[in-house]
Amino acid sequence: MKKLWQYFSNFEKVLWLGSVLVITLSFCLGGDFYPLSLIASLVGVTALIFVAKGNVVGQFLCVVFSILYALVSYTQRYFGEMITYLGMSLPSALVACVFWLKNPSKTGKSEVQIAKMTGKKTAFLCVSSLLVTVLFYFILRYFNTNNLYLSTVSVTTSYVASMLTIYRSPYYAVAYAGNDLVLIGLWLCACFSSLAYLPTLLCFFAFLFNDLYGFYSWKKRQQTQTE
Repeated sequence: MKKLWQYFSNFEKVLWLGSVLVITLSFCLGGDFYPLSLIASLVGVTALIFVAKGNVVGQFLCVVFSILYALVSYTQRYFGEMITYLGMSLPSALVACVFWLKNPSKTGKSEVQIAKMTGKKTAFLCVSSLLVTVLFYFILRYFNTNNLYLSTVSVTTSYVASMLTIYRSPYYAVAYAGNDLVLIGLWLCACFSSLAYLPTLLCFFAFLFNDLYGFYSWKKRQQTQTE
């Protein structure tokens, strides 16, 4: 545990502890207790701090988070979120695990080697994102999903982020930050019906700060790896 604690910088420790504290306090003060929402949120912020380090452990934690978050989404009838995390985020996290393990950093540290986006990758991402958006709009409409338009945008941003994670691009964090903003809107609506979802809402505020730091961390690490 001491070695693990020393692995993180002082800022990363403060960021993680602050995220955990805010989420836990919101759970305790929220009134209606929904333990699964709290557990999912804590697993999520822990995953992000590892992902920001380019450590494959973060992807394994993302698999666990995807399962827990899908269950929480199901209770609120956010079927778009449930389908996205079980059918997209979970498989992409597993694929990312394989790609990250196959491409370790040449610096010898326990981190992934960051890759640049090519024209071919960018073109595929744009076309496939458009197809995913159209397809999921009709799927979510069929299931009478709450907040249909926001849920559709959430699917799109989540897909882009997942693909950029597999591509090992620093811009995965920018896409996830966009997804965080959409999810903040979705769970804010859910909180109007029950404060039990307050930890999940604050979880995505914490995710937003973590993803912004993740982008900074990856860009800095990319420069180091290039040198």
